[in-house]
Amino acid sequence: QVQLVESGGGLVQAGDSLRVSCAASGGTFTIYNMAWFRQTPGKEREFVAAINGRYFRTYYADSVKGRFTISRDNARNTVALQMNSLRPEDTAVYYCAADVGGGVGRSQYDYNYWGQGTQVTVSS
Repeated sequence: QVQLVESGGGLVQAGDSLRVSCAASGGTFTIYNMAWFRQTPGKEREFVAAINGRYFRTYYADSVKGRFTISRDNARNTVALQMNSLRPEDTAVYYCAADVGGGVGRSQYDYNYWGQGTQVTVSS
């Protein structure tokens, strides 16, 4: 069983940067594909970015490509999302997710393990 704990959310202004992190425990971190999703009230969780466990290949939603960077540190069992040039539409609760699988999914239903979420608010 994998436990995920996010940290680093907060309130920033448009154009600012913010880094959110996720610490994993209880599993073999290196075999997990890790992802970040975000959710606003009344909407489904939206894929943001993912990174696979073995080759560190990264995947991004079109809406964040070029602004966000996902990374992982397998020695520390952590995954991070560096968010630059933030926009008000990036405001959401950001969730860390993990799953063991051959391919990296972009649907929330591809992931079995979730953190509790961290709020990111971008003011205009």
